[in-house]
Amino acid sequence: MLISKPVAEAIRAGRVTQAFRRWDAPRVKVGGLQLTPAGLVRFDGVSRVRDPDRLTEADARRAGLKDLATLQKFLTPRERQPSARGGRGGDTVYRIRLSWAGEDPRIALRESLPDDESMRDIATRLGRLDARATGPWTREILEWIRENPRVVSKELAALRGVELLPMKVDIRKLKALGLTISHDVGYELSPRGTAYLDWLGRADD
Repeated sequence: MLISKPVAEAIRAGRVTQAFRRWDAPRVKVGGLQLTPAGLVRFDGVSRVRDPDRLTEADARRAGLKDLATLQKFLTPRERQPSARGGRGGDTVYRIRLSWAGEDPRIALRESLPDDESMRDIATRLGRLDARATGPWTREILEWIRENPRVVSKELAALRGVELLPMKVDIRKLKALGLTISHDVGYELSPRGTAYLDWLGRADD
């Protein structure tokens, strides 16, 4: 389920407490968590809206929309496309109740300095990522980020001679391990990522 940064921040602040989606079947589970730009969001309830015409202005405001007309427009059925990712991709309107569940766990992870056992675990995980047809890549990109912090991603891709979108996917995998930090412009190594590269350097000596 797509949750934009402004909506995620409004959920965190308690201003948005629900969302509406048009699906064939629920795509989230009650009690499930989703990582968003503002931290973890919990799905507290999912229910079918039997008569979307009876939704109110208050429903729209609690969903972070300016008015009921905007909500109704968002929920208007449209021609389905296999790649459609919006809220109008099914026959049934669902109300999803939301709440903020906590900080992005990667924030605490990236600040933690791993011991030798954790270093070996990181190396094992990165080894799995390196096991692809194009060969190892994780150490190279970590070193590039260390040497080029906060460089615009397009420029970083050009410096590395790679395509932008696949590179960003790779960096997200490293971020999930707490090794990198994403900024509005570019990336930098986290304390955890810096410690890992230092550990590799000592192993090379």
